[in-house]
Formats: sequence, structure tokens, C-alpha cells
Amino acid sequence: MKIATWNVNSVRARQERLLEWLKSAQPDVVCLQELKCTEADFPLEAVRDAGYHAALHGQKTYNGVAILAKEEPRDVVKGLSDGVDDTHARLIAATVKGIRVVSAYAPNGQSVDSPQYEYKLEWYGRLRRYLDTRHKPDEPLVLGGDWNVAPEDIDTYDPKLWEGQTLFTLKERDALQRLRAFGLTDAYRKLHPDTQRFSWWDYRNLGFPKNLGLRIDHLYVSAPLVPRLTGADTDRDARKGKQPSDHAPVWLELQD
Repeated sequence: MKIATWNVNSVRARQERLLEWLKSAQPDVVCLQELKCTEADFPLEAVRDAGYHAALHGQKTYNGVAILAKEEPRDVVKGLSDGVDDTHARLIAATVKGIRVVSAYAPNGQSVDSPQYEYKLEWYGRLRRYLDTRHKPDEPLVLGGDWNVAPEDIDTYDPKLWEGQTLFTLKERDALQRLRAFGLTDAYRKLHPDTQRFSWWDYRNLGFPKNLGLRIDHLYVSAPLVPRLTGADTDRDARKGKQPSDHAPVWLELQD
């Protein structure tokens, strides 16, 4: 079973690239982030023609998440459902082939002295409470998303340069670690503990050709799925070409 996550940075702008990648990569499940469109504007028919069902949580212009799957996603839940007045479409969950799949788009945080940064830290706490309320660590669970945090030095091309900057501050990394303490394993890092591999490159300053990237897109699995991990990587080729997303798809494979 192949599960992927990809921040497409506007599904309408990247529609053809998405369809091409679905055809070539053939994932069973894909978590998408930053749709930047309402559910009514999502290219549902084209995705269905490609062989995928879609569970959507859209928002005009900003955010937006989805789960695409060859098997129809069931028991769909949108948002954190915690009573907080939050209009951001950042999370959707569904069950596919007996696995609970969560597609998440963490806030960027902007700058460390901004309200957006505090919102980001609070959002991570809310997501941890969401897991505590709805799930148990011994359940088959996959969280895929753009987490907007590089967890370790190896996950950035220049740790000293990024030290103290949004996406790599200690508070953000601690917030991500508290989330993972629920009982989640980083699929890529489990299989490749010492390999530097990025998932995001800035459009500016030749970030991609120079490989000046960060690993901020991750797939996390619960304990029952760790022994089933057989592969995990980033599809760097999907970042190449004309009008790409600034993110590349990240995927894992599970033994049936």
C-alpha cells in the first residue's frame, strides 16, 4: 500500500501535474495540502477519471486539504472539531483500507514575533489534543502533511543560517515533538536515519537547482504500522519542470 503527501500549492494551477503524477506514481492514498480552492472548484471529475475518490475540505484562496484514494474514503471528519472559532481548512481525516489517514496543513507561522507564530504553536497543541481525544497509539494511523517545521539539523541545508527562523525555531520543533510523542514515527527517518533529503525548495534564489531545501513534509505512522514499512522517499522529479509546486511529493509503502 502506497501512501503519499503533497502540498500542491494550488490544485487548479497544478492540476495537470497532479494528474500526471497520479498516473505515474500510482499511490493508493494521497494527502493533499494548500488546495487554495473551495470544494465546488476542485477538479473532482478529472480526479475521478484518474481513478481516485476524493474527500475534501476546501477554502477559497487559502489553505484547503484533501484525501484522494483509489478506495472510497470513509468516516470523513473535517477540521479539529474542538469548538475553537477557526475558519482555516487545515485538516481532514478518513479511513482507507482499515487505516485512519489524516491530511494536515500546519500554519506557516510567518515571523516569530507575529500572531501567526503563536497561532501555529497553539494549532499544534490542538492537534495533539485531537489525537488524544479521537485515537489510541495502538490504532493504525497515518498523518501526512506539510508540517512547516524541519525537525532536525539534517532536515535543513544550513542549520546555522536557519537557526531562530520560522520553520526551524526551537519552539516549533518542540511543538512537533510533542505531537509525535502521541506515538508517531517519522516514516522516512525510520528507514533513512542519516540521509539528507528535502521536500521544499524556495522559488527564489535558484533554491531548487542549488538544493537549498528543507524537509518539512512528513508522513507519520503509529506503532502497528512501523513493522509494515518497506519504503519511503521524496519524489524530487515532481519538483522539476514548468510551474511546479515548491514542494515535492513524499511517500511511504506498507506491506499488506
